[in-house]
Amino acid sequence: MPECEYCDASFEDEERYDTHLGRVHYDELGPIDRRRIGAETDDEDGDRPIGLIVLGVFLVVAIGVGVFMFLSSGNGSSTEFEAEQQPSNVGSVHTHGTIEVTIDGQQIDFSQEQYQLQADAFHFENGEGTRWHVHAQGVTLEYAMATLGIDVTESTVTFQETTYRDSDANTSVTITVNGESVTPSEYVLQEGDQIRIIAERS
Repeated sequence: MPECEYCDASFEDEERYDTHLGRVHYDELGPIDRRRIGAETDDEDGDRPIGLIVLGVFLVVAIGVGVFMFLSSGNGSSTEFEAEQQPSNVGSVHTHGTIEVTIDGQQIDFSQEQYQLQADAFHFENGEGTRWHVHAQGVTLEYAMATLGIDVTESTVTFQETTYRDSDANTSVTITVNGESVTPSEYVLQEGDQIRIIAERS
């Protein structure tokens, strides 16, 4: 016949004794007695059952992984560069075209590593510097050039902190797609577009 170590009570069997321990002496129980009644905890105060701690850690990790996956997928968007219109639905399209950018008589070589894979929505890849790739909807010429570190408007080009204005004396700025002048912030790149940007001072 089990006798309680915490009071003078005695019991007919172990099951009734365990029930008594859990109901009457829970706060007094040591680790061994808590294991005995199935209430093992990870601290001496017994305030946090291990099962709840494990569940909490699991939930935090699961939420963290979910947030990471959501951000990594981009949720259909792309990295934001300075442009009035941002692309959407990355991965929904795949178009190509060509580009030629000449600043003060020097053609920019986009095959250099610094220009490769700069954004998901618009980029060069595999060491190619003439053929661009678009992988999103609404990729404007302004956005595309911003990914390369070049800011363009209808009449200006800014490259390496130097701005060329068509209105300035002895300065010429040409921004065309397929031989036609465009508004970079509005023009959305299409399959086969040939971009040509020239900025020079004489």
